[in-house]
Amino acid sequence: MTGLDRTRPAPPVRIVHLGLGAFSRSHTAWYTHAADDADDWGIAAYTGSSTRLPRALAAQDGVYTLVERDADGDRAELIESVVRAHAGGDVEAMLDDIAAPETAVVTLTMTEAAYDLDLDDPRRAADMAALAGGPGAPVTGPGRLLAGLEARRRAGSGPLTLLSCDNLPDNGHRLEGTLIGWARELPDGLAEWIAENIAFASSSVDRITPSIGEEELSALSSRYDDRVPVVAEPFRDWVISGEFPAGRPRWESAGARIVDDLAPWEARKLWLLNGAHTLLANLGSLRGHETVAEAIADPVCREAVDALWDEAERNLSPDLDIANYRASLLRRFANPRIVHELRQIARDTPLKLGVRVAPVALRELEEGRSAAACALAFAAWLAVEGVAPDDAIAAISRVSPELAADGGFVAAARERLADHDPDTGSESNGNRLTINPTAD
Repeated sequence: MTGLDRTRPAPPVRIVHLGLGAFSRSHTAWYTHAADDADDWGIAAYTGSSTRLPRALAAQDGVYTLVERDADGDRAELIESVVRAHAGGDVEAMLDDIAAPETAVVTLTMTEAAYDLDLDDPRRAADMAALAGGPGAPVTGPGRLLAGLEARRRAGSGPLTLLSCDNLPDNGHRLEGTLIGWARELPDGLAEWIAENIAFASSSVDRITPSIGEEELSALSSRYDDRVPVVAEPFRDWVISGEFPAGRPRWESAGARIVDDLAPWEARKLWLLNGAHTLLANLGSLRGHETVAEAIADPVCREAVDALWDEAERNLSPDLDIANYRASLLRRFANPRIVHELRQIARDTPLKLGVRVAPVALRELEEGRSAAACALAFAAWLAVEGVAPDDAIAAISRVSPELAADGGFVAAARERLADHDPDTGSESNGNRLTINPTAD
């Protein structure tokens, strides 16, 4: 046991969270903990595969320390909204929790890759067989959700809301399409029951929550007597849109925005914060940097980010206070005490380019502009992957067939890629993947 103790009785479990990790504990769990009706809303949380995290949290009765870190120091807060933590493989408990009549909301941070498994993916085939009554238990996020919804249907527990918190545009609708698409392949009308009883809400989440290295984890654990502390920046934002037929916490009392139209806020965050992160993850690593703070301090990377933001801003609503948001992003990126590793951000870059950069590029091209900054983001990824300029079309097509079909965009990406010298990790012209920020 640790020295952490609850300051109030554990709230009843009314939320199930799938995808327990550092981000969900710094964001969704924080908003639930900080809501003015927090005493009524506890979380039963499930990891994707980790067993260490739920064991450590269980030893602390679900309580953990959130450390908000800025340039001036740390602020620690005890988070008490997680009542139970389970490994994702504890499917029986997950089904019971989703089926429980008290459960009103299922929140998800499964990551973007979990939403669209190929039809021939063996994990999908195995899950479909298990859902149809075969041996074994589902292992994917969609498979486990469907098993839980089927258990809820059989229990007669009534409606609930699935709330996606992943970095995908219109993520609730994407989740709905995935689940109903799978459910249509199953017998007994599960797809129809989902359509009639389950609400799908969307959200845009924003809080930089880096992974913690072993040395830092040891220091924090000693300081706070906590095996699984979380470090995050002070900034946080959550914009939510959708229906909650079984109720929800008053997250707005903790600062969340509840809106009718999520799309503008979603685009602002995906194209500015996430788009810049993906650009920095690749361009920064090519220039020898390891963290976001190092990369944004590099004038070449900063120039590229500003150019990307200029292209994005031309395609965003002027009502979103873009100038202040851009200024806040620069402060957040430059925070020297948030060690946000570029290699962490670079995972699944093709998928991320497709939702963070490609939409901006397509809009720029439709307006007759070059999308040069977006092309640089693609070129940096191609350089990291070691793709030759002659192979750029095929690689870009993996992300966006529309962009691959645009000769001007491909030429711009090839030009930037041709400058890169893969043998030295530098640019043959000495400028190392720079860009003209005034290019139209």
